[in-house]
Amino acid sequence: MINKPPGLVCHPTKQGPLSSLIGRIRQYLGPDREAHLVNRLDRETSGLILVAKERMGARFLRGLWEQRRIEKTYHAVIHGHPSEGSVSIDAPLGRDESSPVAVKDCVRLDGAPSQTHVEVLQRFAAEGAAYAWVRVVPHTGRKHQIRIHLSHWGYPLVGDKLYGLVPGAYLDLCQGRLGRDQREALVLSNHALHASRLRLKLGEREVEMSACLNSELQRFSVAGGVKREWLPRKSGASPHLADALVQAICEDSEEKDSQRDQAGRGTAGNVEP
Repeated sequence: MINKPPGLVCHPTKQGPLSSLIGRIRQYLGPDREAHLVNRLDRETSGLILVAKERMGARFLRGLWEQRRIEKTYHAVIHGHPSEGSVSIDAPLGRDESSPVAVKDCVRLDGAPSQTHVEVLQRFAAEGAAYAWVRVVPHTGRKHQIRIHLSHWGYPLVGDKLYGLVPGAYLDLCQGRLGRDQREALVLSNHALHASRLRLKLGEREVEMSACLNSELQRFSVAGGVKREWLPRKSGASPHLADALVQAICEDSEEKDSQRDQAGRGTAGNVEP
């Protein structure tokens, strides 16, 4: 479990091993050790990343992800004061064909089904502007899902250069021409989204992991008066998490071996003499 800082990409780049999270992990572990990212976060999103030191563990955890047996919780700061206390956003997502940005998606009727639940924890103000501190639980895992859904709801993520309130900020950043006025309008240097908790369902057991906020997001929220009880302030995991994972992986491996044996016996019985 790693608490990724904002501004760091997950996968390798051409700028050397220290320019990515996986590169730094491999540098730390050494050349003879394995490291496999189980999930990823956007460059500017901070928070929980799962890393497996063995291929079997990575395969098992990715399987849990695909089976939706891992519940993800995020915290974020959005623009505005929503009137609703909570909202479930059900809006399909797909490629934004009208955008010059190749990676940009949007809500579209023919898109992939996407659902996000948002709970408003506290409304606050800073320097005369309205904001809200929210908890977000995505029920699907589409690219940029939370960011697009928040914008579609009408309360975009603070600091979001692609789906936020500052037109052209993403392209200007990529081309090295993001101006001072744009940076001030963005409010934060990175967008205000943090992956704060993961809950894994391992058979009859559930285990949790949590990650504290990055310093910039915490300072901004506390300065705005957000109650500390709403802020993820500790990083850690459920007791005996490692033991629970090892047991679940072993049980999963044994079950698959048994299924292969049964399939093999069935095939052998059908072979003509």
